Amino acid sequence: MNALAAGGAATARDPAFPAQALREQFPALTRAGTFIFFDNAAGAQVPQGVLDAVNQHLIEHNVQRGGRYRRSIAVDTSIARARCSVAAFLNASKAEEIAFGMNATSFIRLISLAIGQTLGARNEIIVTDLDHEANVATWLALESMDAKFVWWKIRADGCLHTDDLAPLLSQRTRLVACTLTSNALGSIVDVRKAADLVHGVGAEIFIDAVHFGPHGPLDVQALDCDYLVCSGYKIFAPHMGFLWGRYDLLARLPTFREDFIPDVPPGKIEAGTFIYENVAGMDAAVQYLAQIGRMLAHKTGAATAESLHADTRIAMLAIQHYEQQLSLELGRVLQDCGAQIYGIDTPARVSARVPTFCFNMPGILPQTVVEAAARADIGIRDGHMYAPRLMKRLHLPTHTGAVRASLVHYNTVDEIHRLGNVLRELR
Repeated sequence: MNALAAGGAATARDPAFPAQALREQFPALTRAGTFIFFDNAAGAQVPQGVLDAVNQHLIEHNVQRGGRYRRSIAVDTSIARARCSVAAFLNASKAEEIAFGMNATSFIRLISLAIGQTLGARNEIIVTDLDHEANVATWLALESMDAKFVWWKIRADGCLHTDDLAPLLSQRTRLVACTLTSNALGSIVDVRKAADLVHGVGAEIFIDAVHFGPHGPLDVQALDCDYLVCSGYKIFAPHMGFLWGRYDLLARLPTFREDFIPDVPPGKIEAGTFIYENVAGMDAAVQYLAQIGRMLAHKTGAATAESLHADTRIAMLAIQHYEQQLSLELGRVLQDCGAQIYGIDTPARVSARVPTFCFNMPGILPQTVVEAAARADIGIRDGHMYAPRLMKRLHLPTHTGAVRASLVHYNTVDEIHRLGNVLRELR
C-alpha cells in the first residue's frame, strides 16, 4: 500500500483557500467545459489580468524600447516595473539582479558557458540524476572546456539527500547544479542545506526553480543560492524565462554582449530582444499572486512596491498548504486505483513534495492510461518528462516512461476524483 494514501482525504477540501473563486479569473478554465487541466507542469493557464497586460502592451506600445517618444518610454517603464515585481517575488537584493529572456534553458546555457570560461583549478561540476535534462546536458557540454563531473544521485525514495552531497564536495568543486523540485516526481530538495555545504568549500550553487515556481514561496535570500532560473509560463504568465543571480557574480561573468551594451547586469545577461509583452504578462502574474495574498490577509487596495514581497509570500504559503491537501487526496486515489507511485508516498512527508505525481498502472502502458484520460476530457502526460536519466534510475524504459498528473492551486478534489474514475475503469 502507498502510505501517502493513509491520510488526508477528510481534509482535502480547505475552506480557507478560495480555489473555486480563483478559477473564475482564468478564462481558459471557464471556457473549457468539462476539460481538466492536469498537465500544469508543462505550462499553467493564465488569469485575465495577465491577458489584459499582454493585450495592452500590443495595442498601446508595441514598439522597441530605448526611444525618446512616449510609446517607447512606456516600454522602458513596463520592463522596469516587471523587473521590480519579479525581484520582490524572489526577495532579490536589487532589481538589476533579474534578467529576462526566452526560457530557463537558454539562461542555464548562458551561465554554463560563462562558468566554463572561469573554471581554473576548480573544474568540478556536480550534477544530479533527478534534474530536468536542461540542467544536466548544459553542464555536461562543458567537457570540452576541461570540466569534470561528479554525480549527486537520488536514493530509493526518489529524493536527493544532502548527506550524500557532502562527501562529493571538495576544493575542486566549482559549482553544484540542482533542481529545487523535481518536474517528474514532485520531490523538493533541501536547497538551503545544500547551499550551506557548497559555500563551505568555497563553491557556488545553481538552482533550477522552474517546477517549484507556482507551488510555494521563492526567497533567494533564504535559499542562499547563487543563481536561480524560472519560467514564467509555469507561474501563470506567458512563455518567457527569468534569471536571478548575485549581482557581484553576474558582474564578473564573461558573457556575450553587443558592443553598445554596458558590461553590467542585467543588460550583459539579456542578449538580443526579448518578448516585451510576455514580460508585461509576468509582471501581471506577480500582481495576481499579490492580490491573493492581500485578499487572504484582509487587506484592501492594490499591492505596493513595498508590500509586494510580503503579499506574494502570503499567497504562496496558502497555495502550498492547499496543494498539500491535493497531494494527499491524489495519493489516496492513486493507491485505491492500484497505481505505483514513484517518489515520496508517505503522508508524513507530504510537505517535501508538490502535487506532481509520476505513476504507472501495473500491466498497462502509460500511453494507454493517458489516452483513456484524454477520452474522458482530462489532460495528463506520459513519457520520460525530459528527465531520461531519472527514468533509468527508476528502471523505466525512457521511450514509455511513466504517467504524470501535475496540479496547481486552481485544481480541485472533484477533478482528482474524475481521474480516479478513469483509472478504476482501466483496472
